[in-house]
Amino acid sequence: MIYRTEPENFHPRFQIVSCYLEHGGEILLLHRHENKSQGGKWGLPAGKMEKDESEQEAIVREIKEETGLSIPAEHLKYFNKLYVNHTGYDFIYHMFSAKLPTCPAIAINNYEHQAYQWIAPQKALSLNLIDDLDTCIKLFYH
Repeated sequence: MIYRTEPENFHPRFQIVSCYLEHGGEILLLHRHENKSQGGKWGLPAGKMEKDESEQEAIVREIKEETGLSIPAEHLKYFNKLYVNHTGYDFIYHMFSAKLPTCPAIAINNYEHQAYQWIAPQKALSLNLIDDLDTCIKLFYH
């Protein structure tokens, strides 16, 4: 369940950062390995924030780790913070975006992902997405 405002009795275990990397009207999605959490599903470059790390520091690190791209923090636009209850635990979900002027070479982290693709947000909704990403895409693009 996704909330725009913090619900009562919300106790987050961790915080997640994610980023809509956009080029030419398409977003970058990463295909998770089967043995990972939510394996076989498509998701954005994303991950857990580390202790003493800001949201911006975390997303810059995650983008680099998962795609090989070095995107300066000043090129990232903070979009929203959501409160998520996922199968019995709570977490905070931060969304960023970055418009890329050219289509970059992506070097996925083979430990976490098996493939990537650039896809229009509306078409992405037909993929096997990680839980609640369809709702987040609709929120971001509508």
